[in-house]
Amino acid sequence: MNAGNKRDRMGTMPVGRLLAVTAVPMMISMLVQALYNVVDSLYVSRVSQEALNAVSMAFPLQTLMIGVGIGTAVGTNALLSRHLGEKRTDLAERSANTGLLLSIATSLVFALIGIAFSGVYFKSINSASFRSAELIGDELERAAEIARVQSIVDYGTAYCTVCLSFSMGFFLQATFERMLTATNRSHLAMICQVCGALTNIVLDPVFIFGKEISIFGAHILTIPAFEVKGAAIATVIGQFVAGGLAMIFVLTKVREVRIRVREIRWHTATVKMIYKIGLPSIIMQCVGSVMNYCMNLILITFTDTATAFFGVYYKLQSFVFMPVFGLNNGMVPIISYNYGARQPERLWKTVKLSLAVAITIMSLGCLVFELMPETLMKLFHASGELTAMGRHGLRIIGVHFPIAAYCIIMGSVFQAVGDPNHSMLTSICRQLLVLLPATWLLSRLGNVDYVWFAFPIAEIVSCTLSTVFLRSTIKKLNAEIGSPKTELAEA
Repeated sequence: MNAGNKRDRMGTMPVGRLLAVTAVPMMISMLVQALYNVVDSLYVSRVSQEALNAVSMAFPLQTLMIGVGIGTAVGTNALLSRHLGEKRTDLAERSANTGLLLSIATSLVFALIGIAFSGVYFKSINSASFRSAELIGDELERAAEIARVQSIVDYGTAYCTVCLSFSMGFFLQATFERMLTATNRSHLAMICQVCGALTNIVLDPVFIFGKEISIFGAHILTIPAFEVKGAAIATVIGQFVAGGLAMIFVLTKVREVRIRVREIRWHTATVKMIYKIGLPSIIMQCVGSVMNYCMNLILITFTDTATAFFGVYYKLQSFVFMPVFGLNNGMVPIISYNYGARQPERLWKTVKLSLAVAITIMSLGCLVFELMPETLMKLFHASGELTAMGRHGLRIIGVHFPIAAYCIIMGSVFQAVGDPNHSMLTSICRQLLVLLPATWLLSRLGNVDYVWFAFPIAEIVSCTLSTVFLRSTIKKLNAEIGSPKTELAEA
């Protein structure tokens, strides 16, 4: 199929089929991504609960890195898709090349952050545990507790230093995979994700527990047990595999836009447009990072088992949320293309169908959390205390999943049509102005189980704001590209 037909089917193929072709590969790849994120923790949990806790506490720093990378890629993707819809190939190519430059530069910044601040971060988040340990009267017990908390700091510092210092693979993966999605080659992006994930899954036990490598009975190599650091090594190798493969696909398969070394340079107007679209996504992820950090500070005042559960929850919920994010990745270029091509009927049909699929997925996830929380916790070799906490926590938190589906889809719609501030404001309100204060207030009641009610409370507020902003966006689109005869447009 030639490049013109690849572009045209974004505006002519039946929406249901187009969304399936574009989004299903991304949903599968994101499921695989969730799998290898969980596999990291599954293997690490076999080292010790302290190791699991360290990986859980690393989540805010990883979220920050992922947010900046994905946000930049989303901005590039949406701008690229819009220009293709407008038949402006020259501007589409400029968007792709400038976006690649931004991703490379950002990976270098995170390398410096990983080297300089990983240790500082883990010492700050465990400061309350160190203070509590110092108050223990028995000298031997005090020394053992201090050593236990220090092991969390050491594990976490090693993990984050590797993940951030070698983040180039992740940034290349995020950028090139979304170029493939924007040019309607989601199946190639899926291949990249799967290859990277499988690489990580295979290498995890090798680098975490060590391995003797022999050929025909002859010893060749001994890989030492790197424990938590080994999980990070396997992760970055998987990211480089996925990123390298995605780059090869873009250079050899994509004809709509061309990556040229001489064009990988700064272009102020394009950078502004990329971040006009992508910055709210970055801010939302940064807000998420701050939220996770503050949640850990609140939870650790109860026990570090609470922070371990919080990390386990985020690993488990990725199986529910990641397919919806994959759906978003497939949905955004379709909406952006048809926005640029002034086809409101196709735009809104894409939104309605995506919303129905997202709510179905999240409802199934809610059902699993309600019916089998103990089974989920046992996957992580959870102690009795951790399992008991998970039994209550997962059931309480899981209630908000179907509401979150609506909020996630609406946030992506806002970004795709040039209203990213709506997504940003909703996210800031949900996580900083509602979730954290609610968590702190509920923690004052002295029972950690009450804390988890903050999640459904925050999601209800987010749903309300999303609906208000949706009405504003509908009016804007009706004025710009016309009003289709659909129930959603008439709402």
